[in-house]
Amino acid sequence: MENFDEYIRQGEPSKAEKAKVWKTAIGLQQVDGLKPSDYLIATAKKNIDGDISIQEVKQRIDSYYQQHPQKNDENRTEEADKVSARIAEILSEQTFTFSPIEYLTIHRRLFQGIYNHAGKIRDYNITKQEWVLNGETVLYASAESLKATFEYDFEQEKKFSYKGLSKQETIEHIALFISFLWQIHVFGEGNTRTTAIFLIKYLRLFGFEVNNEMFERNSWYFRNALVRANYRNHSNNIDANNEFLLRFFENLLLGKNHILKNREIHVQYIDFANRQNDPVKAINDLVNDPVKSNILHRLKQKPKAKYIEIANETGYSISTIKRHIQELKKLGLVERIGSDKTGYWEINN
Repeated sequence: MENFDEYIRQGEPSKAEKAKVWKTAIGLQQVDGLKPSDYLIATAKKNIDGDISIQEVKQRIDSYYQQHPQKNDENRTEEADKVSARIAEILSEQTFTFSPIEYLTIHRRLFQGIYNHAGKIRDYNITKQEWVLNGETVLYASAESLKATFEYDFEQEKKFSYKGLSKQETIEHIALFISFLWQIHVFGEGNTRTTAIFLIKYLRLFGFEVNNEMFERNSWYFRNALVRANYRNHSNNIDANNEFLLRFFENLLLGKNHILKNREIHVQYIDFANRQNDPVKAINDLVNDPVKSNILHRLKQKPKAKYIEIANETGYSISTIKRHIQELKKLGLVERIGSDKTGYWEINN
């Protein structure tokens, strides 16, 4: 990204604006772990300098990959290059209509020739294993109800009145709408990038000046925040959490400086530093965590119990038992006295 920073520092309005658009376009590829090529970067700079138009950028990228076909392109560099150029084009246009058709059109324009379902509503059910959910999936809309759900959400948002709302309240509602829209997961692939572009265009209707750097540097955080905002697992005492998405939006639109760390979004993240300084919070969190409570109860009953015994009695895997006991140890609530063979567990009340 440092390739474009100089244009912004120089302050020439047209070049600075183009550089910001390109930084957003390239940064958004991170949501799928993609990275554009050096050729795309060099071609984008020619566009920023005014040497070629965005249409010529797209033509050169298409021509480049016709002459240099990518065999077994595991890194999906061709996709990253083409979609980056198309995002830059869409964000440079001063056009937008709030409608389901606009949303579908954005997807078609981004992925035409890349996905055979570009611009089409998926007709099959999906699951996606998420790192932030420890391998679990968000429950997405079913294929049978998808179109109706999709159109209903747009209809409700169109009816909603923002009159009298503060800027903070407006942002909170838009974040909620975007969260619901993303969770429907209209497309099999490319859902997050499409949602991000639609969001940026929608925010312009409200007169918001979007902080492009947020999508440049934190697009993966944006996706993980959407995941957590739409995941519930009451058996493990996990509820949908919109906090992370709001942090992103407040940085994006209000100039706030929340520190955005992906690891904090993980369902098993524990802020050990804060909990060790707050023993009451540590105990409360322990009580609200059924896995740790169950393990602690077993350790009290059988101080000499081994990992495999606790696993057999609780039904959790040995790796899960070990991980939670490690967390209990870091909280200072459990201590192993002696060796693994002959030692025992001591509970610190």
